[in-house]
Amino acid sequence: MTSLAVEKNNKNERLVNILSIAIPVAVALLIGIRTKIDLGSWTKVLPHVIGFLNTTTSLTLIAGFIFIKNKNIAMHRRMMTLSFIQGSFFLVLYILYHVSNASTSYGGEGILRPIYYVLLVSHIVLSIGVVWFVLRAVYYALSGQIAEHKKIVKWTFPLWLYVSITGVVVYLMISPYYN
Repeated sequence: MTSLAVEKNNKNERLVNILSIAIPVAVALLIGIRTKIDLGSWTKVLPHVIGFLNTTTSLTLIAGFIFIKNKNIAMHRRMMTLSFIQGSFFLVLYILYHVSNASTSYGGEGILRPIYYVLLVSHIVLSIGVVWFVLRAVYYALSGQIAEHKKIVKWTFPLWLYVSITGVVVYLMISPYYN
């Protein structure tokens, strides 16, 4: 397996910072479109695919962590690449779903309702912030800045794992209310 190498320079650093802002802003703008775009009924299955992607991302993140703790760099790299690809695919499907379907309201009651909203809000807020951390960690790894990569993944891994796992929990809690 050949590895992708990225040059360490200010231009790439700026690109990471720009993308870290542009991605969440673009997602918010696209989701905020009041008039939905008719992409067809196939989009109704997207929440289930997205839930599956969050699940598999959680698993590949954990596997990547285990591999690096066991000093298996090649498998760590594969798991983290897969996590990044899954996250990217998730993002595209999430946008497609939300530009074509109205938001689903949570119908749970009692103690589950505030639990759902605490998880949802923390998931959304941290998912915005984790973009910068993930892009920075990938950039450091691909540009051979391993010391910097190690420093940032101490924050990136738990944030990304939390966002992935809460994505699964939020999906499971709201899934009975999808049309």
